[in-house]
Amino acid sequence: MSPGVGKTYEMLRAARRRKAEGGDVVVGVVETHGRKETESLLRGLEVMARRPIEHRDRTLLEFDIDGAIARRPELLLVDEYAHSNAPGSRHPKRWQDVEEILDAGIDVWTTLNVQHLESLSDVVLRITGVRQREAVPDSALSRADDIEVVDITPEELRKRLEEGKVYVPETARLASQNFFRIENLTALRELALRRAAQTVDDQLVATLRERGVQGPWAAGERVLVLIGGDGMAGMLVRTGRRMSDMMMDAPWTVATVDRPSSASGDVGRAQRLAEAFKLAEQLGGRTVLLTGDDVVRTVSDYAHRNNITQIVLGRSVVTGWRARFSEVFGRSLAAELLRAARGVAIHVVTDAATPDSPASRPAVPAGERLWDWRGYAIGAAFVAFATGLALLLDRSFERVDLGVLYLSAVLAAGVLYGLRPALAAATAAFLVYNFLFLEPRYSFAIGSPTDFLTLFVFWAVATVTGVLAGRVREQARRAQRRASAVSALLVASQSLSAAEDRGTAARVLAEQTAAAAGARAVVLLPEGEDIAVAALAPLKAGATEPPHTLSPADMAAARWAWERGEAAGHGTGTLPQTRWTFRPLNGVRKRSGVAGVEAAALAPGSDEERLALAVMDQGAVALERAELAGQALETETLRRTDRFRGALMNSVSHDLRTPLSTVLGSATTLIDYGETLKPEVRADLLASIREEAERLNRYVGDLLDMTRLEGGGLNVKADWTDVRDVLNAAAERVSRRLGTRDLTRDFPADLSLVMLDQGLLEQAVVNILENAIAYSPDGSRIELAAYEDRGSVVISIEDEGRGIPTAELERVFDKFRRMDEPSDRSQGAGLGLAIAKGFVEAMNGRIAAASPIHGELGTRVLISLPKAIATHHQLL
Repeated sequence: MSPGVGKTYEMLRAARRRKAEGGDVVVGVVETHGRKETESLLRGLEVMARRPIEHRDRTLLEFDIDGAIARRPELLLVDEYAHSNAPGSRHPKRWQDVEEILDAGIDVWTTLNVQHLESLSDVVLRITGVRQREAVPDSALSRADDIEVVDITPEELRKRLEEGKVYVPETARLASQNFFRIENLTALRELALRRAAQTVDDQLVATLRERGVQGPWAAGERVLVLIGGDGMAGMLVRTGRRMSDMMMDAPWTVATVDRPSSASGDVGRAQRLAEAFKLAEQLGGRTVLLTGDDVVRTVSDYAHRNNITQIVLGRSVVTGWRARFSEVFGRSLAAELLRAARGVAIHVVTDAATPDSPASRPAVPAGERLWDWRGYAIGAAFVAFATGLALLLDRSFERVDLGVLYLSAVLAAGVLYGLRPALAAATAAFLVYNFLFLEPRYSFAIGSPTDFLTLFVFWAVATVTGVLAGRVREQARRAQRRASAVSALLVASQSLSAAEDRGTAARVLAEQTAAAAGARAVVLLPEGEDIAVAALAPLKAGATEPPHTLSPADMAAARWAWERGEAAGHGTGTLPQTRWTFRPLNGVRKRSGVAGVEAAALAPGSDEERLALAVMDQGAVALERAELAGQALETETLRRTDRFRGALMNSVSHDLRTPLSTVLGSATTLIDYGETLKPEVRADLLASIREEAERLNRYVGDLLDMTRLEGGGLNVKADWTDVRDVLNAAAERVSRRLGTRDLTRDFPADLSLVMLDQGLLEQAVVNILENAIAYSPDGSRIELAAYEDRGSVVISIEDEGRGIPTAELERVFDKFRRMDEPSDRSQGAGLGLAIAKGFVEAMNGRIAAASPIHGELGTRVLISLPKAIATHHQLL
């Protein structure tokens, strides 16, 4: 309930009972505050040593998180849940230490006063008049499995206070007159009981839902909290959380409306909005940024689309003539929402604080104040110029409407510099115009009622043009900022999309994030079980590679962001003393890495922060895509390797065993029955041995050639060569395998020399000729021809076989690709054409196949070999 009720005492008593039952209980940290009865309960319990932290020449003792995780007891006692840790600790708050302990799988008992709940801090301030510096978000308390209320009556607590059991006498006397008054303690007692009852209700509803029990759930309620950049933002967020609790943990969202036509640039407003959004996320709510000039319509449309049933907004003390005018005529936001809302409850929260206090006023940058003075000066210059021109016209002409000149000066001041310089120019213009040109001249006296109309027109023109010009100028600034942001995102998207691997994507992400943030950025990627620096931008002058290490504290923050998936480092709740702010890069499926930005480079809620976060989101997807592309390439490589291995094993088991079996059978017959065999039979067996040995030699040669191609070990020895010599040599090599087929040669008398490897070309032609022989019937004709065009020498090999199906033409040069059901055993393992293609392309040539060429039969294979110098067309 409050200090002094005996929370720590009761926790230690329960811990001793658990230990007596055989439980492994360890005291992580307990504050006894010198109370002897509390200290006596520590006897017999294991108490961990605290971790010393040096701060301002003092040694502070804090809870040792790492020691607790290493000890891993069944139950750990951690007193004072809302305690603020000493600077230099891993976490600013002790409740964050407890979160890490719970994530490590260790049960924790802790103590908490009700006034330290974040959602109740405003209520406690109104009750006690004391603002609590230490607060625990309600979402952290929601993780509790059990809540036990330690309660005594206010009278008994005050008695303990008087007896010195809570504070020392002097402190106790002051506390009894302020915080520990009966009415305060009674209200705190009620808050504690209500919060405990709410927890019981939540647990009951959760249990009933799990069991499928029907009931009038309040889950249909949805709460929308509207906030601005004023001092009420935090209070409205806490109100929304309390309303969600009262509606059985109803979903709630905190929203603000960004009006493109309104003035912006207030850093304080953006910071207050960012703090309110962060508070909402800590309390378990969602945040959303709405955009629209019509606030009422924007909010109503969002509420309709998202089934909002409750809207919470604030109303500060009415100040200013425009605010009072709106209140009188019912033009306030609350009144407008009441008119526009259908089926939505509107809750208006009032604030007794003065909104125009110095803390809540938007700060005006020095640059803008300088710009205002410049506007006044130039407005005066416009009036002076109009005066000079009016004096000249007044002397030269009669009945000249000189007021138009001053009206033009006011209009120019309003268009260029806004409302206030325009009003100042209008006042100066009227005074000068009245003094110099209106009767009685050289006097500020107003001689005609129409002069008041002139003054009114001047001010009206100044007001209208100033307001409209300011709005247009602000819209132009916003449009320029948004266009710059869109352009930056487009450049980042294009650059990241072009990244082919994770290293390139990391480098581009670091560069684009640094450009968006205006500070250094670093990207860390996983390496084994850890993460390491992959890219840093911008690099120092003369550096070509980023440093591969950060300081130990920075790396600890980066690892925390990687392992926990939450921001760490400067400006966060984890290791805030580091020089970087690290955020996890969460892709579509998993976490891709960590990105860091230099400390204090991004103001909370600023356009730069939103742009940098958007770039990081794109970078996370790009890193994931690059990783998936790499995995896909590895998978495809493995698939091809597996297919090649399977085909190779099939070739070895079938295409190599067949000739070996023939050789073995023929040799065995000759050995066993050689003397009894007829000479023609022995000759036939010897011919079979030679034929199958040659076939086996070709298979082994093809496998070796393919191995050279796959392994990149092919060595091309190019020389000037007459292709006709290579073709004749290839024809001689296959002559014995032609059988009754007719091989014709068609070569020109003159043919240009080509730079190529004679051995590779000869083997390629031999492979193609053997393929033609294998798939051509006996008695058919095979034609080997050569010719040239301007840029290349072309070799053509035609046969009259059954041809190649059109669907197979693109795959005919693949490894182990053969026509179905080969007609004779002379066909090879399906490597010949693949080897031919590899050899030709190694010599910078091209190879292609066409089929059919004779009706429905025949195949033509063309090899194009480039010339070093193109031949003039008249020489062909």
